Amino acid sequence: MTNQLDENYWNNRYRQHQTGWDIGYPSTPLKAYIDQVSDKNLSILVPGCGNGYEVEYLLQQGFQKITIIDIAPAATAALEKKLHPFVNRTLTIVTGDFFTLTGKYELALEQTFFCALDPKLRNAYAQKMYELLKPKGKLAGVLFNRNFEGGPPFGGHLDEYEKLFRPYFNIKKMEPCYNSIDARKTSELFIILEARKN
Repeated sequence: MTNQLDENYWNNRYRQHQTGWDIGYPSTPLKAYIDQVSDKNLSILVPGCGNGYEVEYLLQQGFQKITIIDIAPAATAALEKKLHPFVNRTLTIVTGDFFTLTGKYELALEQTFFCALDPKLRNAYAQKMYELLKPKGKLAGVLFNRNFEGGPPFGGHLDEYEKLFRPYFNIKKMEPCYNSIDARKTSELFIILEARKN
């Protein structure tokens, strides 16, 4: 299956509503983190935005510079329709491959994008995130701290994440989530990683 994780694969998943990871509202750990961010003018990136619940929450909270990207046109088209009043104002929607994205951001929010990628791409993810973040920019969000049969999602564990991110980031936080939804209790880590200065 891992060789099929392309635009067609994800587009079909969205069209057929095969989105088992979708909880239907903003992830509680992400929501709690967003609630602590006071600067509404931060440039924020949400990769693999999917159905965009966290994006909608950011907009409701008055954040002014949000860029989202997803490889599945079905996902981005649905968000463009749903969030139309914000598009090209406070929200930029990109349909495409995260690994070709350009720009510089102060904050990137991770929610079920990392675990959707073929694990062979994890080092490329860490490098690309580092490139996209301004010096001392932050990557914050949730990673699974468990294994899965097959995938996606693809699991992992704290020790391997530390080795993966340490060359590019100062690890400010990487610890079990205290506020996961019931179905994910004990299986999520919350991360706050700070891009090392160039």
